[in-house]
Amino acid sequence: MLKNSDEKNAYWCVVSGTEVWSVDGDIPFGTAEQFQLPVSQAVQIGSYQDSPVYWLNADELETVPELVSLRSLLALDTTRFHLLSKAVQYGHMTQSQRFCPNCGGRNYFNHNQTAMQCQDCRTLHYPRISPCVIVAVRKENQILLAQHPRHKTGMYTVIAGFVESGETLEECVAREVQEETGLQITNIRYFGSQPWAFPSNMMMGFLAEYAGGEVKPDYSELSDAQWFSPDTLPELAPKGTIARELIEHTVATILEQGK
Repeated sequence: MLKNSDEKNAYWCVVSGTEVWSVDGDIPFGTAEQFQLPVSQAVQIGSYQDSPVYWLNADELETVPELVSLRSLLALDTTRFHLLSKAVQYGHMTQSQRFCPNCGGRNYFNHNQTAMQCQDCRTLHYPRISPCVIVAVRKENQILLAQHPRHKTGMYTVIAGFVESGETLEECVAREVQEETGLQITNIRYFGSQPWAFPSNMMMGFLAEYAGGEVKPDYSELSDAQWFSPDTLPELAPKGTIARELIEHTVATILEQGK
């Protein structure tokens, strides 16, 4: 919690759902007094370029500034985007974990633990993070890409899905690909991860190779799924996403090995 002074320059992550306050496409930087922010409610969640980064829920402000979707700030560098993501996930925690699942008591935010705490049984409840996998599948000089009904612009991306109970990440990768496209895969290997605060996911990226089957999209999940070569790529997931990183890495590997 910010104490005693509102004169220190800082970065301010003001959030509501998956929307954030942005000034000129960036995290607002300045003093609490300058922005008329309630310093008593501010929680430091990190630092950037030697300046503190604070989180505030928009409903704690007397006047809520214009907010934008977190997705619109994907072009920010990784550190700043992850700080905004952290603020969104903390904000989601305070809104979705208001009552204790153990005893039904009212939860309140514990500033020292950055968690919700039950006023009755005193149990601490930390942010709930949902693990997801996302995978780029390669078949010789092609990459598997799919289109989802929610993508109205014709954008294609790689296969993704939530991890189920009792399932390893690798099992989840194979299951999601099989369920959504009918394909079998092999040589599943870890690539990287990305906090995905929509509202509280952790995306874990993998690479894999085609092992068998014909593409048969599950149309309850997908609008389309196809193999694409580097010279026939459709509109792709936006830069700043791990989906785009997986696609670019796979395409670069195909081009390099094809020389």
